[in-house]
Amino acid sequence: MDLGPSGRARGLLAALEEFMAERVYPAEPVYAAQLEQAGPRSHTLPPVVEELKAEARRRGLWNLFLPDLSGLSNLEYAYLAELTGRSPYLAPEALNCAAPDTGNMELLHLFGTPEQRARWLDPLLDGRIRSGFSMTEPGVASSDARNISTSIVRDGDEYVINGHKWWTTGAADPRCELLVLMGKTDPTAEPHRQQSMVLVPVDTPGVEIVRSLPIFGYHDQHGHCEIRFTDVRVPVANLLGGEGEGFAIAQARLGPGRVHHAMRTLGMAERGLELLVRRTMSREAFGGPLSDQGVVRTWIAESRMEIEQARLLVLKTAWLIDRVGAKGAATEIAAIKVVAPRVARAVLDRAIQAHGGGGVTEDFPIARMWASARILAIADGPDEVHIRTVARQELRRYR
Repeated sequence: MDLGPSGRARGLLAALEEFMAERVYPAEPVYAAQLEQAGPRSHTLPPVVEELKAEARRRGLWNLFLPDLSGLSNLEYAYLAELTGRSPYLAPEALNCAAPDTGNMELLHLFGTPEQRARWLDPLLDGRIRSGFSMTEPGVASSDARNISTSIVRDGDEYVINGHKWWTTGAADPRCELLVLMGKTDPTAEPHRQQSMVLVPVDTPGVEIVRSLPIFGYHDQHGHCEIRFTDVRVPVANLLGGEGEGFAIAQARLGPGRVHHAMRTLGMAERGLELLVRRTMSREAFGGPLSDQGVVRTWIAESRMEIEQARLLVLKTAWLIDRVGAKGAATEIAAIKVVAPRVARAVLDRAIQAHGGGGVTEDFPIARMWASARILAIADGPDEVHIRTVARQELRRYR
């Protein structure tokens, strides 16, 4: 099992490291200033992002997440995803590798008709539009996807959609033109055959974006939206895959996507550890640098050990997906969903503590990254569901 980066991946890593150093990190304060100027709850894209996208494309750092376009395996891309996680609000989108668009593009690539791909996939791959994924609902326990209650009823050549969703990431962005919605087409079918996915243009009558939800008080530029669907009509041709295939399609979306999320999260952890070390080396208390204190050295050592362990697990998972597919790596995919954010939260929490009062402000990126890592214990299924999956697989070995 060779988990090291290939020669091709090393070349792209070097190019990406140069891009991050020369353009992305210097753009972070510019991005923050442009957001502030637009207003604390504005979802207008700061101009610096489009500048970064153009430069990334010029350097050949574009759509690297999609194997059929980049030629990269999941393992090779994992290293690049980690590096983008060091600047999670800029780098992924600069490379056109930001969620939820990556998952939606994968779905369209795998299951879309030629017409659907021409209408939606091409502009997404070109970075001209953005998209959202509408699955979670406020009225049910969405940790069990079988509870999803949004109805998708066929009426002639159209589907009529009624439901209430929230946490649809990306929907507040003015560039968002498409929602990939999951709902029930047949409530009487077998539990895992009731759901289907439908492509819903945002400007369809009956689509109401109620609000964008904050994460611990932080309002992300692209938004995480509550949306109501009231008698929304779309052509039957907007069905993604077949009726009753929504659950299976969702699982296909989550395999490689979890590797991307996990590695980006470890990139945040690495950034947090770097900030922790630099801060404690530069601040003196009790007669010497904070980094000389035993408790601080324990923080540093524990952080390094936790990151290394988590990274190896995620790389193993990517390696397995490349060889046996997401189904064969189901246990590992569930495990990294829990482990990577858990490690990031621990490391970032130590970094916050090392920065004292500054650690909870926006003077440093740590607090916001911690908030992002914390929501990942809930997003894409709560940790408890994935822990249950790992335990079930382990028990199966002894039965």
